[in-house]
Amino acid sequence: MTNSAPSTAGAILDDFESRPGSATSLVRTVLGAYVRPLGGWFAIADFVVWMDTLGVPPESTRIAVTRLKKKGVVESANREGRTGYRITEQADAMFARGDGRIFGFRRMADGDPFRLISFTIPETQRAARHQLRRRLTGIGCGTVSPGLWIAPEYLAAEAIAIVDALELSQYVTTFVASEVAPPGTLRESAEQWWELAGIADRHRAFLDAFDGGSPARNPRDAFVTFVPLLDEWRVIPYVDPGLPPCMTPEDWPGTRAVATFETARERYFDLSTEWVAF
Repeated sequence: MTNSAPSTAGAILDDFESRPGSATSLVRTVLGAYVRPLGGWFAIADFVVWMDTLGVPPESTRIAVTRLKKKGVVESANREGRTGYRITEQADAMFARGDGRIFGFRRMADGDPFRLISFTIPETQRAARHQLRRRLTGIGCGTVSPGLWIAPEYLAAEAIAIVDALELSQYVTTFVASEVAPPGTLRESAEQWWELAGIADRHRAFLDAFDGGSPARNPRDAFVTFVPLLDEWRVIPYVDPGLPPCMTPEDWPGTRAVATFETARERYFDLSTEWVAF
């Protein structure tokens, strides 16, 4: 694997950590949801128009795109005399993986397996150890102890890819666990291993802002309605690993949040794409 892979992965992670609704976050959302499916290239003049409908000033859009270029997410690519950019190959692959997470939220059933990730990384690799913990948290892994992490088995490939990208494979061992037997209840342990209260707050904030809605009047209206909703939602499937019912409270707000997003996607996404593609 080339040395550029970890840095690009870090750039994508940094974008997820940007504040939803900010220029950088909205630009990233439009790139992944609209530009990539339409071929990956965009004229900056068109992009400025799209972002302006979302309340992002032209100068802020240009600054955000320039920032993503420096991170290796987009690169300059003029076409037919028009100034523009295209999504880089590495970023395209990451956006593709993200689509599966964002548009296909998964939740474990009671009894589904977990992947345990054990590592002992020497002090000389402190920076890499910090990056490993940061990125495992970023994909929804929980912390049983400083050197033992836990995730649904369906996140194993993503976790292993992070380990490989950071060149830490020699320090990491993983196990598949079919049964978890903590000292207390599973729900009590889940609250310790993951920040369930914070995840629940994200779901509630999403529901407070976007629950309900009405059909869009036209493609542009659908775009203006759906992009902020998607921008708020796209982080949630990364912080919420999709734990089984036996590990979450009975009134878990994630169930309603997932249904709300799916309804909005069916109502607005295809129609909004018509406006961008026009």
